[in-house]
Amino acid sequence: MRKTLKILHTLATCGLIGGMAVYGILLLDVPRDAAAHADLRAHIAAISNWVLLPSLGIALVSGLVAMAVHRPFLEKRWAWLKAALGILMFKGVLTLIGAKAGYAARVAGEVARGEAPADALDGLLTYEWWTLGIMMALSVLNVVLGVWRPRLKATPARIPAARAGAPAE
Repeated sequence: MRKTLKILHTLATCGLIGGMAVYGILLLDVPRDAAAHADLRAHIAAISNWVLLPSLGIALVSGLVAMAVHRPFLEKRWAWLKAALGILMFKGVLTLIGAKAGYAARVAGEVARGEAPADALDGLLTYEWWTLGIMMALSVLNVVLGVWRPRLKATPARIPAARAGAPAE
């Protein structure tokens, strides 16, 4: 079960990082034409719905289940840090990709039909790049934590050498 969860978690993480990379690649050349922009946004929404969100959900659930079935993970701080970062990623990816990709696709379609002003999506692109960059950095940090597995142990308080051998008062 542990190996199956690890493979599932790894594949889902690959899907998540790959999906965000494709999202970013598509954002590199946003067309000025309203119809082409609407098509681009529809493709981004499809990638979000069919690759990013399922990959994120599978990665998060398989990581948490792995912690539950493999008890030593519960004592590792890196595992808890990965879980916390995974929950942050869940929130960020849902905000950026789930809501913003769908919203942008809908507004781009309205612009293409002439129902919304042409500058309706101007501020969204900068927001998308920042959020996408942060989510990609969190994803890479999670991979690094999973591979490196740092100890992250608190160092015990040091006893001054003069007092180390002195009797308690």
